[in-house]
Amino acid sequence: EITSLLSLYGGQFSSEQEIRVNSPFWILSIPSEDMARGLMKRTVCAKSIFELWGHGRSAGELYGSLKSYPVDKMLPYLQSDSTYKVHIHTFNKTLTQAQKIKKIDALEFLPFKGKVNLKNPEHIFWILEDYGMDPNNVPEEPFQLYFGRWVHGQRELIESYSVKKRHFIGNTSMDACLSFIMANHGRVKPNDLVYDPFVGTGGLLISSAHFGAYVCGTDIDYNTIHGLGKASRKNQKWRGPDENIRANLRQYGLEKYYLDALVSDSSRPIWRRGMLFDAIITDPPYGIREATRRTGSQKETVKSAERSTENHISVSSSYHLSDIFFDLLKFAAEYLVMGGRLVYWLPIYRPEYTEEIIPRHPCLKLISNCEQMLSSHTSRRLITMEKVKEFKDQDQNSYLLDGQYLPYRGHNSFREKYFSGVTKRIAKEEKDNQK
Repeated sequence: EITSLLSLYGGQFSSEQEIRVNSPFWILSIPSEDMARGLMKRTVCAKSIFELWGHGRSAGELYGSLKSYPVDKMLPYLQSDSTYKVHIHTFNKTLTQAQKIKKIDALEFLPFKGKVNLKNPEHIFWILEDYGMDPNNVPEEPFQLYFGRWVHGQRELIESYSVKKRHFIGNTSMDACLSFIMANHGRVKPNDLVYDPFVGTGGLLISSAHFGAYVCGTDIDYNTIHGLGKASRKNQKWRGPDENIRANLRQYGLEKYYLDALVSDSSRPIWRRGMLFDAIITDPPYGIREATRRTGSQKETVKSAERSTENHISVSSSYHLSDIFFDLLKFAAEYLVMGGRLVYWLPIYRPEYTEEIIPRHPCLKLISNCEQMLSSHTSRRLITMEKVKEFKDQDQNSYLLDGQYLPYRGHNSFREKYFSGVTKRIAKEEKDNQK
């Protein structure tokens, strides 16, 4: 998420520090404080951002680094008519109050001229200490120490968009935190056009609209699109007349960004040919709470025939999970603008997972692959891809195998067996959890 936002706002990881993936502290090189604040207003993975004044692998190194920091950059925040406080944060260790005071007193060489105000200071300075990731092996001294001026924090975004408070929800409505992470992976920005081909109750549209993008989506489920049928909320039997995607965006003051949601089969695109969307952000259906299906005909084996309150009949046939992802990548390759991003979830059976099963397309470059654990054996991976090549007719039906793009041969795809097994295992675990 941070990498995506840096590419959107400007900046990069600092060359001063070898980035340890598991470290809670990262040093970034950002051109301005405004850019830093812009990044923090969007991120849900980072807690705070600081202007770094000094760092080191020991207290002595930290103090030496602070003494070499330009005084003219410090002085605006240390004036006699200002107030301040110093806060200590230790990762993986708890300090006594006496230890904290001792560390703060050791900074007396800094030219503080203002008055201490612990309740409402103008400037807050932090000492950050990293004691590693192993709670069973905490070192006496920290691996890294940092000192800096607090610039901005962001944790209210998730709470204000909580699914618990949302007007219209479904069985699998996306968690608000994950929804914003997906929008950030997609580098959604104002005036973008964002599309969700498995829109459901529209949870993923909300985060994109919050960032100023115009949003639309499609879904094969007539009742969900029109807000009909049984309710998903506890102690509520049927959905109300005003429970729909538009009402959700209206709830958050985002209705002006809502274009529409259509009943449509994602395996049969309804759009005119050509590049349309700046980002495609979606959560394809899998498991037993979200059946995988597509429109069929009377000649095909009918899986279900559902009739809504509007006398709309939907005939659907089975839709293999491997085909869902193949169709999704093919659609993204054709309809994304150049540089546009596809962000989606891929279900995984961990004991059999390899990088080879990740669907690929010659027009799309894999940007990131992040895992979210669901159980000891299953997880899902957030896949982010970027369009790097113009779509041509020869790219219509191709997939990656052993480093080469080969013609896709329907249900004989090498991934079908794997994903069929994944679906069965996820369904079994969901049934066990329900019991």
